[in-house]
Amino acid sequence: MGRHWADFQYEIYLNGTTGAVPRLPTDLSRLEELTEQRLGPGPVGYVAGSAGNGSTARANRAALERRRIVPRMLRDVHERDLSVEVLGRALPAPLALAPVGVLSILHPDAECAAARAAAAQGVPYILSSASSTPMEQVAEAMGEAERWFQLYWAKDREVTRSFLRRAKAAGFTVLVVTLDTPLLAWRPRDLDQAYLPFLHGVGTANYFTDPAFRAGLAKPVDEDPNAAVLHFVGMFADPGKTWPDLAFLREHWDGPIVLKGVLHPDDARLAAEAGMDGVVVSNHGGRQVAGAVAAADALPGVVEAVGDRLTVLFDSGVRTGDDVFKALALGARAVLLGRPYAYGLGLDGQAGVEHVIRCLLAEFDLTLALAGHATPATVGPGDLVADPA
Repeated sequence: MGRHWADFQYEIYLNGTTGAVPRLPTDLSRLEELTEQRLGPGPVGYVAGSAGNGSTARANRAALERRRIVPRMLRDVHERDLSVEVLGRALPAPLALAPVGVLSILHPDAECAAARAAAAQGVPYILSSASSTPMEQVAEAMGEAERWFQLYWAKDREVTRSFLRRAKAAGFTVLVVTLDTPLLAWRPRDLDQAYLPFLHGVGTANYFTDPAFRAGLAKPVDEDPNAAVLHFVGMFADPGKTWPDLAFLREHWDGPIVLKGVLHPDDARLAAEAGMDGVVVSNHGGRQVAGAVAAADALPGVVEAVGDRLTVLFDSGVRTGDDVFKALALGARAVLLGRPYAYGLGLDGQAGVEHVIRCLLAEFDLTLALAGHATPATVGPGDLVADPA
């Protein structure tokens, strides 16, 4: 039997008998506003900001809001099991923490705090290539817990090969390759503050500790940090990559490979043909293409195209337990949660991230039960209708 995530609400109510209330809101959609009030405009803008005028981020929310759950009655939901199998991994719930880079701008404990929170709750943590902490250190903080590595695919093959070797050695099991960021998008909130952490050597820890990266420097990083930053900027991503290049990754990674940022059914088919194991239907939380299709609107087409061949995951716009339910009903096997846990980290460190995971999964557990399901496996398109408004 799986864990009883919904019990978190009784824990909160029982704590209330001693006058204690949660340190952070249990409505996770309120965290962004709190973070805006408490953290500096640079870090907040970097995490909360989107491409262009924010239209894609708004569309992500609207697409989830527009779909409404139709609860079913008198079904036995007394015993529920939220556990799922994803990419051959047994997970306690259909959730993983999405890769979010540069977490040290939000909290000094950075990626290690988020990773420990994920480990404590049994949820996979996906480490960003652009983390503030070297991957080996994050792995150490997690012990034996499930961890996946997100790759920003560098121009330099040797650096990419070295990253894959290091990630495998540090116990990362799944490779998540972000495809939608071959260039940094036009992000006015960052531009207005002239704020890009990488130029200050923040979010470059995996690179600056990498032997293949350091081999390309004339002087050690600490002797000429500016040269190291410029070397990083020159190789961070590669707009010249095409589908045949995936063979290189397949050759150097023997675990599951998931392509993140897929929105078109034909791209999902190409991923399957390239021997990939899964895709994440995502528009990078609205951070890359202003005016892009909402991720939830793209999801059904991708599931129809490759759902029988690939593991289809979902991110972009997930804020609540009912969002998780809707994503599963639209065909996703699991969801990745991004900004909310980053806000939890910024507001209350590891405890804040654990609060976010527990709130989200408690709400999902209750939504699942109240909609008439005892397991995520039975959720499907018939559980949703389009909002007539």
